[in-house]
Amino acid sequence: MYEEYLKESEYINYHHPEIEKLAKKLKNESKDDIDYIQKVFYFVRDEIHHSADVQDKQVTVTASDCLEKGVGICWVKSYLFAALLRIHGIPSGFSHQRLTLGNTLDSGYCIHSLNTVYIASLGKWIRLDARGNNESAHSEFSLDKEILAYRVTSQGEKDYFDNIAEPDPGLIKVLKENTDAHYMYSYCLPDRLTNEQIIE
Repeated sequence: MYEEYLKESEYINYHHPEIEKLAKKLKNESKDDIDYIQKVFYFVRDEIHHSADVQDKQVTVTASDCLEKGVGICWVKSYLFAALLRIHGIPSGFSHQRLTLGNTLDSGYCIHSLNTVYIASLGKWIRLDARGNNESAHSEFSLDKEILAYRVTSQGEKDYFDNIAEPDPGLIKVLKENTDAHYMYSYCLPDRLTNEQIIE
């Protein structure tokens, strides 16, 4: 069931030794799948820093890269989250929002990534956002209601409510083409998904 949401890939590389080690540790500390998902959520949210929050120039691309370096933007943090769930047979995918980069529409837009997770015992998908909390972003683990890092409010912003099994190729392209996260964050973030057609 939901096999495409369990696959390993170049970017969700969950058989990397460091991911296997962490997944085993968290699993051994968990009483059931929901407890494990919650532990993974808080690990990725709190222990893996968002590049912009800590002004780290490293560009991480894969789940294992993100774990080993302890940093990544929201896209790559979502790859690590998915990897840690998929390795234990918990389906996980990706969802997106289009958000303003600053406080005004003139500042432009960017794509924010979060995770979808299938809760087998409840028979439903939920969305969780392990971006990392700061003064303007706050997310929590919840099975009943979404407590995401951002709320879509401004004109031009959009919540896609999508659930895709593989990372968006356009986002991967940006990660692979950049070596400085500061520069990437300032000048290279796309304002739409790869196959999106926006009528302005």
